[in-house]
Amino acid sequence: MSTQPKLFMLLLGSKAPGRHVEQHDFFFGIAGSLKELVPDIKKFWKNTGSSLHIDGWREVNHVNGYRITIIPKEAAIPNENRLFFINLGGYQAGKLEEQHYTVLSVQTDKTQAIQQAKKTIFFRTASVAGVKGANSHIDDKYGIDVDDIYNIEEMLAPELKEKYHIGITPAEGLLEDEVHLGYFRLDKL
Repeated sequence: MSTQPKLFMLLLGSKAPGRHVEQHDFFFGIAGSLKELVPDIKKFWKNTGSSLHIDGWREVNHVNGYRITIIPKEAAIPNENRLFFINLGGYQAGKLEEQHYTVLSVQTDKTQAIQQAKKTIFFRTASVAGVKGANSHIDDKYGIDVDDIYNIEEMLAPELKEKYHIGITPAEGLLEDEVHLGYFRLDKL
């Protein structure tokens, strides 16, 4: 039985064929429950076999003092605010790996979302002193660039974009979204 559609943010993991370590990607979907997302998850990340799983997830209900709801496209009220996803990357001295930090931001445009991301502790501290060229950045670039942040509505599957709109309304006193971490097998949801 389906309930009110909600926006979900998932961290997916898979040890895809031909890879030596587990790979990760973020997935945004709309459904009444996490279990209802399984077909869309499999469509999003094909050819992973049985290794595809969820490493973490959250229902996106609250971002930057705004309530996030999913409404039918035909009921959408024009709003200049958009919900953005930003993936920051940075380095630590002596570690052969890139650290990541994700940000959800309600802003009117990508430039404002980038300005907010630059205020995070991760961005301010991920540039390691003594590691030349290891500046924090929005992933895939060596500096802040608007090409590497995404309006979440644009990341949704085409059939969801046609059917739904992300409602963004100011709201006070909302609790932080609960983040669920662990190894969640798709067949066990």
